[in-house]
Amino acid sequence: MAGHSKFKNIMHRKGAQDKKRASLFAKLGKEIMVAAKMGGPDVESNARLRLAVNTARSNSMPKDNIERAIKKGAGGGEADLLEEIRYEGYGPGGIAVIVDVLTDNRNRSAADIRAIFSKAGGSMGETGSVAFMFDRVGEIVYPAEAGEAEAIFEAALEAGAEDVASSDEGHEIICSADDLHAVAAVLEGALGEAKSCKLAWKPQNTVPVEDEGKAEGLLKFLDALDDNDDVQNVTANFDIADEVMEKLAG
Repeated sequence: MAGHSKFKNIMHRKGAQDKKRASLFAKLGKEIMVAAKMGGPDVESNARLRLAVNTARSNSMPKDNIERAIKKGAGGGEADLLEEIRYEGYGPGGIAVIVDVLTDNRNRSAADIRAIFSKAGGSMGETGSVAFMFDRVGEIVYPAEAGEAEAIFEAALEAGAEDVASSDEGHEIICSADDLHAVAAVLEGALGEAKSCKLAWKPQNTVPVEDEGKAEGLLKFLDALDDNDDVQNVTANFDIADEVMEKLAG
């Protein structure tokens, strides 16, 4: 198990502080509804719902909102209209992108996602056109204050994880998708509740982005996807050099 990786630059995601809270809660609520619809409202016996609820809590989603979403999902109605779709394609610079969507209107979502790709100079592909470049894994994230890198590494190793990436931003622990729930349970006993715990796409290889202009365009493209109300997750196989990220941040 490697102690370091560039996974933090591979998974592009924005924190709650970068999103309108209402939009973030709506997306979290959709996932909770679908999870409750598919596996029932019992958090203990429904692994997907348990992950969704934990993620919602880590993003400070109010308890009432969570309970309301579970009831909606278990009762059908709005949840019955939601459909899970995965879009794949190539973004600026040939970056492979996977977009996970939960929508009540397939045609609207397809048109919106295609337009975002097209505007950025990218192109949508068929299902499976880029997914083979990624592995489906479990991803558990802890804040930096959860512990020193070595302690987190040892805890992850003991729990059965496959990889750990620690930085000033926090600790990302990667495990087999099938082992996610078991590993998360062991880590929770050792480290407390995780910041997030979910299934994710991990690129097998990454494309370096060292030009500041290209990096800025790529991030704007990914942000546009992430800002779409139907989009739940965006994953791409890029690796922006740290010095470029520092310039963009500045």
